[in-house]
Amino acid sequence: MERNENDPKGLIREAYRIEGITLGECRSIFLDWALSLPAQADNATALEALIAAYGTDAPDHPMTQVMREGLTAAETPRRRGGWRARQRENGS
Repeated sequence: MERNENDPKGLIREAYRIEGITLGECRSIFLDWALSLPAQADNATALEALIAAYGTDAPDHPMTQVMREGLTAAETPRRRGGWRARQRENGS
């Protein structure tokens, strides 16, 4: 596995190399990866590329599961805005 532009620190690559890594550890690594992406990066595109690069050969690996969950979450928009959005919804 070579360096991947969607994984600049190599965090995802290294997760696949850790024998016996747990789902929780993969989630922690995934969070670090997501926080290290440039602001202009398209997370969904990066995840699709990483799944193709690493997940294809290891479909049952916990990091593959975490990345798939991340891709699903990226495709499902949630309401944003907190109390200000609720104020506007209530006509306040």
